Amino acid sequence: MPVDVGQIVEGKVTGITRFGAFVELPDGATGLVHISEVADGYVKDVRDYLNCNDVVKVKVIAISEDGKISLSIRKTRENQRHRRMNNLSFEEKLARFLKESEERQQDLKRYESKKGSGGYKRRAY
Repeated sequence: MPVDVGQIVEGKVTGITRFGAFVELPDGATGLVHISEVADGYVKDVRDYLNCNDVVKVKVIAISEDGKISLSIRKTRENQRHRRMNNLSFEEKLARFLKESEERQQDLKRYESKKGSGGYKRRAY
């Protein structure tokens, strides 16, 4: 039975590359989970999240005319996240937002400090 766009299925990771992971679907077809669809945050290396032979839940997000299947692990969690957020009070939502915002700011600061100034420096004559 072929998969359809929007469908959520389980598949087995058959290969990992620098740009994503290949997942074999129940119908025998293989699709690609792009690195940007592996997790919610920044993913530097897919191997930090997936291994070959892992069984993962994926959502079919597109099927091209030539039959290539685009998959997402990240989007399988969206419905769960929305349901959990609806059960929280305003104060709990605000606290979660502030915590995540602070974590993102810390990540940005670490990234900037590692990157250094990096730009062209003007000389004073």
